[in-house]
Amino acid sequence: MVTSINAFSAARLLRRLISALPGWKMVLKAAALGGLATVLRYNGASWGHVIVATVVVYAALSWKFVVIAVKTFPRDFRALTALIGLRTMLYRMRKNNSLVPAFFREQVSKHPHKVALRCDGRSWTFQEIDEYSNRVANYFYESGYKKDDVVAIFTESKPEFICLWLGLSKIGVVAALINFNLRSDSLIHCIRASYAKGLIYGSELIDAMRDIKMSLSKTMVLYCSGQYKNETLSAVHLDEKLHQSSSLPPPVVPNRVITDKLFYIYTSGTTGMPKAAIITHARFAYMSYGMYKMFGMRPDDIVYCTLPLYHSAGGIVGCGQTVLNGLTTVIRKKFSASRFWDDCAEYNCTIVQYIGEICRYLLAQPEKAVEKQHNVRMAIGNGLRPQIWNKFVTRFNISQVAEFYGSTEGNANIVNIDGKPGAVGFNSMIVPWAYPIRLALVNEDTGELVRDRRTGLCVMAKPGEPGELVGKIIRGDPTREFHGYVNTQATKKKVAHNVFYQGDTAFLSGDVLVMDECGYMYFRDRAGDTFRWRGENVSTTEVEGTVSRILELRDVVVYGVEVPGVEGKCGMAAIVDEQNNLDLVAFANKIKKELPSYARPLFLRLADSVDTTGTFKLKKTDLKKEGFNPDIVKDSLYFMDLKSGDFKELTKQIYNDICAGKIRM
Repeated sequence: MVTSINAFSAARLLRRLISALPGWKMVLKAAALGGLATVLRYNGASWGHVIVATVVVYAALSWKFVVIAVKTFPRDFRALTALIGLRTMLYRMRKNNSLVPAFFREQVSKHPHKVALRCDGRSWTFQEIDEYSNRVANYFYESGYKKDDVVAIFTESKPEFICLWLGLSKIGVVAALINFNLRSDSLIHCIRASYAKGLIYGSELIDAMRDIKMSLSKTMVLYCSGQYKNETLSAVHLDEKLHQSSSLPPPVVPNRVITDKLFYIYTSGTTGMPKAAIITHARFAYMSYGMYKMFGMRPDDIVYCTLPLYHSAGGIVGCGQTVLNGLTTVIRKKFSASRFWDDCAEYNCTIVQYIGEICRYLLAQPEKAVEKQHNVRMAIGNGLRPQIWNKFVTRFNISQVAEFYGSTEGNANIVNIDGKPGAVGFNSMIVPWAYPIRLALVNEDTGELVRDRRTGLCVMAKPGEPGELVGKIIRGDPTREFHGYVNTQATKKKVAHNVFYQGDTAFLSGDVLVMDECGYMYFRDRAGDTFRWRGENVSTTEVEGTVSRILELRDVVVYGVEVPGVEGKCGMAAIVDEQNNLDLVAFANKIKKELPSYARPLFLRLADSVDTTGTFKLKKTDLKKEGFNPDIVKDSLYFMDLKSGDFKELTKQIYNDICAGKIRM
């Protein structure tokens, strides 16, 4: 009893001291509690009394913290347990120097005849994938490809796509995974940016290859996968060569480590063309096994993947479960809202992948019995809007939404482990140091991180304040590394110094989030000159360059605008048309050829001039705010009629119909 009274007296004294020095609260709390424990033990108190007294004092000092701790402890404990499991796996991976092909080989040994992949009515067993990828490895090894050489892969989503990069990885060759929607300049750029010695293309993409053939290096070797159509490309018939190659394991390549490059995934930055993000063996394991552990996936789960395999979501989070953890993945080349639940029921899928748009498309479908007559227990992905979260879960009878946030290359990845509606993830308020990510305040005018004038360190956002998500970089820690891009200058732009303390480095996500008092984080906006449409990041600089070239170097400003009820932002272009002579029909045809569908401007604003001088950024902000409302915009406005494929005048009535969802964008 005396111990408890002394504890309360100490609490009152400490509270006065701490309130007088708010900047040292955490330090004083720790020192006070440590001092209290020492004094009590010195005076003969048992450890039981010490613990009780310490808890009482801490509660007296911060009741609000105690309430939050009690509320979030189950969530944090579950996440911490999964994080320890992930770190243990990565430690063993480093200790045994186990690369991704070795993990896959373990799955082959466990169940060689289990179905690994399904696509277009055909099933691939683990053994079949292993043998196919061995043929790939042996052929390219015998063709003279060596460790760290690069081969670009440009095919649609199919099992062969996985077999190709897996086979190349067995001999240390790095695959560059090219977006099959790219055409013309963007496609050429991605191939060149990878420094690839060879390029494997799917026969279904031969027209795109013909268009760029003359722009490729003369030393680059082309390989055609699928139905062989040689014609003017002079490509090697890869299927024929693989048929002649050995299906036995390839020769062992020495001096390989888990930080070796596995493949490149292209991602749009805030400016410029797509950048090749480096995915190492360790990062692949971290991403795929991390999702497996955090969301409680099981070896008998069957994943339904309609996302492109050149992206990290489909290629790592989805199919990575097959390669690393032995799950079965059902691949559908092209998403179909009408067939989605039929496929899930037919293939007995238990996990589905989504992006926000997929959820919206599914909800827009007429209701039918099969959408509840399935075994899907988990939907994993990102971008499920808070406004439709509960409706999606209820209508389709989904027991777990595994929402996550992260970039392909970044180390500031978070997960919504307990299905909090609308949250993209969380950070612990009890032990925030266990996963060093924070929201840093950003100057809205300049986009720069706000720094403390006294220390020079970043100022962190408080609950309710928006801030850019940053992640501390720790060399040698697979969960904290940032390997960046092939382009070193692009890598430097994503790294900030002196963020948490002097001399440290941190990854800049480029995204603004907001956190509540329990540590749940909610996506607010994408910083910089990139907007997201149809599940793809669109670089405005890239689209501006293409449109300007098409229009013979006219001044062009491209930006994203919000359409009511639609996920993301769609493209709008403000084009200088002083002579009023823009041929809209010809322009529409050209952008269809030059740009992938998700990057094409769907709204046009024809103006006498646009400001591209020193105040360009402010002008662009004004254009975004004005949007495509004809009551606000005085310039001529046009919209892309998706039915006809042509640009038509945007009248007030059409504007109202778009906002009401009567006209789909």
